[in-house]
Amino acid sequence: MVKRTGPTNYQLQGLVKELKKKSIEDNSGIWKRIAVDLEKPSRQRRIVNLSRISRFCKEDETIVVPGKVLADGDIDKKINVAAFAFSKTAKEKILKSNGQLMTIPELMKKNPKTSEMRIIG
Repeated sequence: MVKRTGPTNYQLQGLVKELKKKSIEDNSGIWKRIAVDLEKPSRQRRIVNLSRISRFCKEDETIVVPGKVLADGDIDKKINVAAFAFSKTAKEKILKSNGQLMTIPELMKKNPKTSEMRIIG
């Protein structure tokens, strides 16, 4: 049996450490949950299409995707999306719908209330 070592991407390793630290500081489980999801192997990380985001989200909602956002489908609402990675076309579609893109570290710095965020995937 192979020993699991976690992500080898240094930026991702740093992000996971920051998320765990933020979870302890704010005493909120959402940051810990995102960190645990990002620690998984890349094959098991979440991949979410815009059609799913559009279907399950409300106008002006903040969504967190601990993985990658892909461009399959259309988005017809103004939604704030934070993710570890975006495809190029997904970025264009979100910006075209007047939505806002941000990385997870940017979302942490913005420091929204955790009750106003949702993890999707």
